[in-house]
Amino acid sequence: MQDKQIDFYNEAHLFVAAIRMFKHLNSRPPNADELCRTINFSIERGNFISRKLEDLGIIEAVEGSYGARLYVSDHLKIEDIPRGEPGSKMEDELKKFQDSQKAFSQKMETLQAEQKQKKKDRFADMEKKLKEELEKKKLK
Repeated sequence: MQDKQIDFYNEAHLFVAAIRMFKHLNSRPPNADELCRTINFSIERGNFISRKLEDLGIIEAVEGSYGARLYVSDHLKIEDIPRGEPGSKMEDELKKFQDSQKAFSQKMETLQAEQKQKKKDRFADMEKKLKEELEKKKLK
């Protein structure tokens, strides 16, 4: 299997098969994180595929006391997915999401650094005022 890029049709089959296999091996349906670890997908990619399959009515995420579990609803609907359609759209979406996450993280780091500097400046101001007050009291 040299071709690293597989289409959404094949990924849908892989995803549904992984749900069934996980359920068979563990006697319970998987959550998204467990499923992604099983088929070696990033959590972002797994969530993207999961949402798309849910929109198509192929799988269903059921929220329970132990989080959302994935169930196969109608595996026959996979056959309605066009074959050979490149997954580049998905890869583009994933890349955009990862870039936005990276930008958000950088923004948070910048804000934290600014807050730290403001705090440091405030303490320096307070220390300066305290020294001035002490000097005034010594002169009196």
